[in-house]
Amino acid sequence: MRTLLNVLWLVLAGFWMALGYIAAGVVCCILIITIPFGIAAFRIAVFALWPFGRTAVPKRGAGVASLVGNVIWIIVAGWWLALGHLVTGVLLCITIIGIPFGIANFKLIPISLTPLGHEIVPSDGSSAF
Repeated sequence: MRTLLNVLWLVLAGFWMALGYIAAGVVCCILIITIPFGIAAFRIAVFALWPFGRTAVPKRGAGVASLVGNVIWIIVAGWWLALGHLVTGVLLCITIIGIPFGIANFKLIPISLTPLGHEIVPSDGSSAF
């Protein structure tokens, strides 16, 4: 079931949202000093492609640097990625079939706003793929 949801997600929203994260990651990697943001954006792009069966959890040991980095991320890229998830989620919730995908979009909003200090893990304890 998780595979079917992920394939449908990829077609309906995942591909486009991942492109947004990839664009943000490329811009961040070009600006050299923001490479950590680029790496986080690429990590979330993979999560945005296949969100079902995985979850984002706070990383132990993330300190003040993650907090400062997240504030910078929100100002530079996080707000428009979160807005993309919000708009896509609302549009998907219009149809009954799209409701699970809309909810998945809403669950991606916190990680799109604060990617540093989080890690993506399998939600059931098994392999991510």
